[in-house]
Amino acid sequence: MPKKMKRRTFLKSTIGTVLTVLGLGSGGYFYANRIEPSLLEINNIDIKHSLIPSSFTGVKIVQFSDTHLGFHYTLNQLEKLVNKINHLQPDLIFFTGDLLDEPNKYNEIKKIAPILQNLKATMGKYCIYGNHDHGGYGSEIYKNVMELSNFTVLLNESILIKQKDGSTISLMGIDDRMLGKPDLEHVMKQVPEDSFKLLLSHAPDIADEAQTYQIHWQLSGHSHGGQVKIPFVGALVIPPFAQNYPEGYYSIGESNPLELYVNRGIGTTRLPFRFMAKPELTVFTLLSSAN
Repeated sequence: MPKKMKRRTFLKSTIGTVLTVLGLGSGGYFYANRIEPSLLEINNIDIKHSLIPSSFTGVKIVQFSDTHLGFHYTLNQLEKLVNKINHLQPDLIFFTGDLLDEPNKYNEIKKIAPILQNLKATMGKYCIYGNHDHGGYGSEIYKNVMELSNFTVLLNESILIKQKDGSTISLMGIDDRMLGKPDLEHVMKQVPEDSFKLLLSHAPDIADEAQTYQIHWQLSGHSHGGQVKIPFVGALVIPPFAQNYPEGYYSIGESNPLELYVNRGIGTTRLPFRFMAKPELTVFTLLSSAN
């Protein structure tokens, strides 16, 4: 009960702050609460590297993140999202965490997997834990839902994604930084040194550590792009472990840099608003730059 009161108090005070700072009237409130959260943006990014085998050129990845089912995001909206992802015809689908806002309080758990099972990807579906997936005693709930949905849950492990000719790239997934136990050192022991290395991490800021392991690309979520941005000021709240890299593309390090992309996510949490931070699907296309 105290936790509920704390959350309610936070929402009430913060919503008041948002509306005051933005000077939102009823029209502005409606936009931030109802319109922008539904304005899904699809961003296209090329992932180009000499270690990507030529057989992977043209492989399409769709990343989605942070649905936060149960907090102003419904199963009906999830169904529509699945249809949009399938329309993009991905070869690989990556979910980078925070499926449910409060897993142990969600009353329609059994309805999620039949929806996510409809996601189609010719080379597989993979996911990692976010902080909300662990929160509320949700770790096993999330794992069960995603495995029933035909996703492979990567928890501090690496796999090889293979083409028919035997060529491979390495896909790594680590645990959440806030409530889990990420272990990059353990993961890297499983990875062939000469392979292209792609890391899934819910928390973007782990990129500073990942760069020291000569990982080539990292895909993250968690920040919601700030979710609510104040003009000329920036994001109202950026969560821990997304402070350094809150949104979009970054190149980290001078020698053999790590390329990082931070997806703004789909749903909302804490605040039932998005303002200057549209929800996002990211479509990555693999390209070999080998001569």
